[in-house]
Amino acid sequence: MAVHLFGAIDVGSYVYEMKIFEMSKKEGIRQIDDIRHMIDIGTDTYEDGKISRTNLAQLKTIIAESKAIMDNYGVEGYRAYGTSAFREMKNCSMVLEQIESETGVHISLLENAEQRFMDFKSAAYYGDQFENLLAEPAAFIDFGGGSIQISQFQQGNLRDSVNLKLGILRIHERLNRIGARAAQNNSLIEEMVNAQLMVYKKLYLSKDSNIKNIILIDDYISDAARSALNFEGLGGNVTVGRFGQAEFIDAAALNGFIARLSEMSESEISRSLQISEGKVPMLEISAVMLHCFLKLMKAEKVWIPGVSLCDGIAYDYALSNRYVVSGHDFEQDILACALHTGKRYKGFEERQKTIEKISLQIFDSMKRIHGMKKRDRLLLQISALLHDCGKYISMNNLADCSYNIIRSTEIIGLSAREQEIVANVVRFNHDTFRYYEERYPDCTLTRKDYNTVTKLTAILRLANALDRSHKKKFNELRIRLRERQLIITVSAKKDITLEKGLIAYRADFFEEVFSVRPVIKQKNFDKE
Repeated sequence: MAVHLFGAIDVGSYVYEMKIFEMSKKEGIRQIDDIRHMIDIGTDTYEDGKISRTNLAQLKTIIAESKAIMDNYGVEGYRAYGTSAFREMKNCSMVLEQIESETGVHISLLENAEQRFMDFKSAAYYGDQFENLLAEPAAFIDFGGGSIQISQFQQGNLRDSVNLKLGILRIHERLNRIGARAAQNNSLIEEMVNAQLMVYKKLYLSKDSNIKNIILIDDYISDAARSALNFEGLGGNVTVGRFGQAEFIDAAALNGFIARLSEMSESEISRSLQISEGKVPMLEISAVMLHCFLKLMKAEKVWIPGVSLCDGIAYDYALSNRYVVSGHDFEQDILACALHTGKRYKGFEERQKTIEKISLQIFDSMKRIHGMKKRDRLLLQISALLHDCGKYISMNNLADCSYNIIRSTEIIGLSAREQEIVANVVRFNHDTFRYYEERYPDCTLTRKDYNTVTKLTAILRLANALDRSHKKKFNELRIRLRERQLIITVSAKKDITLEKGLIAYRADFFEEVFSVRPVIKQKNFDKE
């Protein structure tokens, strides 16, 4: 049985972690080591945008040690990621280049949506009860050093995912700046958190949300709460899971635990939970934040899977290399989030689905020509679902408004690059196409990515023309590639003169991109 050794490294805002895993197609994923260091990078970058020389030197030493550990294990592959602290560094590229030059370890910058999606994947893999939890209204809450991600599920589908700049380390830095007395901290944290949660409630928590379950990921309160002994005498149900740790916790018991923490001094918390005093302030912030969420959502129970970003990195790698097979459709979560975003901006779901279906038929029929991949197909689907979202703001400036909405919306699971591809496809669906040589000044896409934009735009434009009247005139639509023509045969009893005219207009650009001419043919039309 071939066993593959893999290293996952998370350079977080306050915690550096490396995990070593064994992977095989027979046994799946098994963790064999976990190394953690406390290093406060976030306070530096959130305050002035740069990491201090002292912390950078310490980080390089830790990474060099990690490289030596991976070499000793015989690790065959690794992935290392920097998260929010690096995203907010003014000199991020220079720092990452220094680290790689001196340690031999390449650290990639992980965008927020990608990071949260990996956390979500780790919870899905390590919990058999995950799907059951999502069957009821649920919220996946991910406390990070720089921000919080709230992902809401309804009927098993991802409804929306929102990022709030309320990270634990960020709040800690604000408290230090304010200089309040320790006794005031809890009330100040509640004020800061509740101010944003009230806005979140108004915009995203509808009356029928009725959150039953919370899935919690964090580096502080989770470890403390997972010790089942801490809940003795507090009432409520605590379900003990792996290694004798609490996994399912009744909300009443969890609130009781949080209340007890608020009555203890930092030294008492440190002794009771057997953690360093330096970690206690973060734990207290995390506890107060969780209390605010429990109060807002009125959830009945909380699941604490006890996973970290490293688990998500390993699972994502194992999926890509087919060491494991996913039991959850993560692509469907991305699409559900995009569909709900379209609905929020008053898009017509039936129209969105029609454009999506036609776009995918064109994409699939053109595989031999376009050379795009499965992931590009997903980006086309998202573009179709969001193709008219800008109408919510302006009917006349639809292209730019759609672009800005998509670039500003958190679409969990997409990288910033992919999000920019989708935004440009939707913009050029409505506006004059700009070629790579005349692209907008703020465009950061490579020539290869821009070619993807060009191809997807041509497909979306053609699909849009086939349902321009919004009347779903076709009973049946068949698309096939024949030599240098894309034959679109439609069965329709209504006049499709409008569609024929628009296809002729859009055909020039499509033919320019693919060297294939779209031709529409109609059957079953009876003239009155």
